[in-house]
Amino acid sequence: MIKKRGKNKKGQLQISFAWIFAIIVGAVILFLAIYISTKVIKTGGEATTAKTGKEISVLLSPLETGFETSVVTLLTMPVETRIYNECSTSENFGSQIIKISQKSFEKWTETDLQTEFSNKYIFSEGVEQGKDFIIFAKPFEFPFKVSDLIYLMSKEKKYCFFQPPREIKEELSDLNQENILVEDGACPENSIKVCFGSSDDNCDINVDEFQKSVEKRGQIVYYEADSLMYAAVFSDKSIYECQVKRLMKRTSELSKLYDEKQQLLMKQGCIPSVNLLLLANSANSLRDSRDLASVVQVSEEIGVKNYIMCFDRFTVKLW
Repeated sequence: MIKKRGKNKKGQLQISFAWIFAIIVGAVILFLAIYISTKVIKTGGEATTAKTGKEISVLLSPLETGFETSVVTLLTMPVETRIYNECSTSENFGSQIIKISQKSFEKWTETDLQTEFSNKYIFSEGVEQGKDFIIFAKPFEFPFKVSDLIYLMSKEKKYCFFQPPREIKEELSDLNQENILVEDGACPENSIKVCFGSSDDNCDINVDEFQKSVEKRGQIVYYEADSLMYAAVFSDKSIYECQVKRLMKRTSELSKLYDEKQQLLMKQGCIPSVNLLLLANSANSLRDSRDLASVVQVSEEIGVKNYIMCFDRFTVKLW
């Protein structure tokens, strides 16, 4: 009986080790399966977000025709999406950077992939989130056309422009968008109230047309032209200031190009009358939006002299 019991214990011990080994191997296989699946899903998510970023950059190009002729574009995503707007002033014209993060299995995909371009200027909050996004554009002239400014916002946000000037009221009304409202009375609840020359404490954003400034979240930026006013309303201060510097760099380089054109016309017997290099230097020395007021003085003087007189008594426009 004793020997039989010994054999039984040995047999039971061998079976226990077999099960333990099987469990360990199974756990390792399961871990590897989950790990590989996660990597595949993550890679797929990164590829999708990178593709979405490229699609956005392609979508922006047709918009750059001006506020008067372009229509509002609705960008619809298949899943909840975050669009990260980043701006850099490095190198010649700086760069516009877009990153995309999308929800997958109730988690946000994280990726270092980004879309970068040097010829676009997008104004928005640092992060815009939703499934539907509104995009439209307006040209920025200083005094010649510098570029088209692109405004991007989640459709879930409602902006209420309270008692704006007539021309702004007409422009915004023509957009015919449910999330961009123009009101002379009360603004809807949960809307972002944009006031003009008002000291109302209920205003989220204050536009001072006399000072050419926009106050938002206790921070003030300065603008020239309505296109930059909209930019200040729809974007973070850091993005706004960065994009203004980029626009001034572009203004400076365009001024130099038009000056070269003027020099060529001089050789053909035309008399120069536009000091474009003064604008180039002034725009290039801008530190932040507070300096726009001094740059715009030069720009306005040049704007009324957009021609040079030639000896055979005809004038040539430079832009």
